[in-house]
Amino acid sequence: MLNTFLRWIAYALAIIFVAWVIPGISVSGFLTALLVAVVMAIINAFIKPFLQIISLPLNLLTLGLFSFVLNALLFMLAGAITPGFEVDGFLSALFGSLILSLLALGIEKI
Repeated sequence: MLNTFLRWIAYALAIIFVAWVIPGISVSGFLTALLVAVVMAIINAFIKPFLQIISLPLNLLTLGLFSFVLNALLFMLAGAITPGFEVDGFLSALFGSLILSLLALGIEKI
């Protein structure tokens, strides 16, 4: 339980870091970052597997590079759903999702 709570806080801090580093992404506060972490978890648990199955031929054709595009689109979806979290364009979403994925590798070790 404590481990899950620490991961949630770590993801929220990672989202704030991504918003600080990438110019097209903004988060209004820490509570918004916590909400974004929950929304991203729900999107990654329910929507992403379905879209990965649908886009499998395109993903095979691009040798897996379409996964970056899919992650960016889902990052933009989280920005559209969550109030106080804005993603301005596709490139911002692409770089933001890439940095967040790299930070998530470290967070999963907690």
